[in-house]
Amino acid sequence: MFESLQERLGSILNGLTGRGALSEADVSAALREVRRALLEADVALEVVRSFTDKVREKAVGAAVLKSIKPGQMVVKIVHDELVEMLGAEGVAIDLNAPAPVVIMMVGLQGSGKTTTSAKIAKRMTERQGKKVLMASLDTRRPAAQEQLRQLGEQTKVATLPIIAGQTPVDIAKRAVQAAKLGGHDIVILDTAGRTHIDEPLMVEMADIKKASTPHEILLVADSLTGQDAVNLAKNFDDRVGITGLVLTRMDGDGRGGAALSMRAVTGKPIKLIGTGEKMDGLEEFHPKRIADRILGMGDIVSLVEKAAETIDAEKAAAMAKKMQSGKFDLNDLADQLGQMQKMGGMGGIMGLMPGMGKMKDQMAAAGLDDKMFGRQLAIISSMTKAERANPDLLKHSRKKRIAAGSGTDAAEINKLLKMHRGMADMMKAMGGKGKGGGMMRGLMGGLANKMGLGGMMPGMGGMPDLSKMDPKQLEALQKQAEAAGLGKGLPGGMPGGLPGLGGGGGLPGLPGGLKLPGLGGPGGLPGLGKKK
Repeated sequence: MFESLQERLGSILNGLTGRGALSEADVSAALREVRRALLEADVALEVVRSFTDKVREKAVGAAVLKSIKPGQMVVKIVHDELVEMLGAEGVAIDLNAPAPVVIMMVGLQGSGKTTTSAKIAKRMTERQGKKVLMASLDTRRPAAQEQLRQLGEQTKVATLPIIAGQTPVDIAKRAVQAAKLGGHDIVILDTAGRTHIDEPLMVEMADIKKASTPHEILLVADSLTGQDAVNLAKNFDDRVGITGLVLTRMDGDGRGGAALSMRAVTGKPIKLIGTGEKMDGLEEFHPKRIADRILGMGDIVSLVEKAAETIDAEKAAAMAKKMQSGKFDLNDLADQLGQMQKMGGMGGIMGLMPGMGKMKDQMAAAGLDDKMFGRQLAIISSMTKAERANPDLLKHSRKKRIAAGSGTDAAEINKLLKMHRGMADMMKAMGGKGKGGGMMRGLMGGLANKMGLGGMMPGMGGMPDLSKMDPKQLEALQKQAEAAGLGKGLPGGMPGGLPGLGGGGGLPGLPGGLKLPGLGGPGGLPGLGKKK
């Protein structure tokens, strides 16, 4: 979503950080470029003007111009103002009300209200243990009520039985009554939309609000609509009084202007963002994390949370034990690739890592994309159990059969086997020498070189061995990590699920670490080592 804005702001701010001293003219020239970048990203003019005025006011102060690193101070000011514009603190859906808590979903047709309703219901059922009832109030769109019923079956969430001929207001009253009788904690009312805002729609929304007295009114807006989304939010807020925003299609290729404008214009918090079509493609909105992503600082906390959700602790512990004994077959490699895909694939993971967003294009050019992992999994799936456990069995005739079954060719099978052999050899060589951390460092450093990544990605295999550093050096390194906003608040003791991040040092607070095939070395990212 924010890639073009990230590139523009990144190049502008890099120009500032490279200088030893800044004048007011330098800051003004940079802010002109920032203003242009935000306007091109479809951010509302009044929001851009307010943003650049606040940054200029702080950035031309004596404290910045005379500081040791004025360029970095300006980047910090831009970051802080971005966070402020997006809402300072993340705000969750408020459920502090007598049961059943009524949540009313409003928005235009096609913005994703029905799907978002089901995603929220699934999230609350699974994560918070709530008993949820969904009701479709959309009597105009053909099969809208049936769509919600089917989504309810898919997510195992109760839906209000459909009675033909009832008005939206009657359905709302019946839903609240049914929730009280059925002992439900939450009622989600999926209202009708229009292709544009009109008077009958607003009257209907006001009538439903009066009949159901919702605790939360969430406006669902498509983040690809840009400036229109801001006017939409204003109109709904003036007439119905929304309590929060949900932005859908944040995984699209829009310019991100709606996300940056809507909170600033309406003063209402963005509570959730839709990040995919699947039922689990919904995330809480954290302004600081989004600002970090926009400025290319990565989002380690979200990466850790994704890992915690997708990594099976028991499976990871068994894998670590097996690796320490020097064994690593194609079943293990398939598990690792599968975990990477669950975490959003190579692109998703790289986008959340500090300084790695810019490497995506280079990686794609080198053929290291999510399609490659898909092909590798297809190859492994086309093998027999015996072949996966013992790759030495794979001679020409077997490779021919596997290529036909996976839709690939012998060259791709050989590449996969070469990669696996390199990893397995390294395992054997490292097995028994110390614990998993040292083994992982050697494994991933060697693998990065084998995959041709050593020169392309600085920091892979290039970080000094932390065990050989004296206490003063370690302390300086830790301060660097904390200055980058890392090293504190990350959950420790994460299971080792993806080879390469962590273990010997990838991310502070992740002993055993996330393990990413092909990413890592003794730390992967300079300045992010874990103290021994």
